[in-house]
Amino acid sequence: MLTGQGNTIGEACEALGVTDNTYFRWRKTHGGLRIDQAQRMRESETEHRRLKKVEAELTIDKIILKEIAARKF
Repeated sequence: MLTGQGNTIGEACEALGVTDNTYFRWRKTHGGLRIDQAQRMRESETEHRRLKKVEAELTIDKIILKEIAARKF
């Protein structure tokens, strides 16, 4: 929006508090996406983070149960 108002990319980045490099890296990976595609990608990334957390918790539970089973009270 800022560049549409006549600002340069550098000025827009400065106003948003990001570096030019960050902008160009983002544009390279996400620049061609439509809004619905970007939203789906964001939702997928959120779900991926949630699943990784669940996996870590289950792994810890598995280790604990193995240790308990090995002691054979």
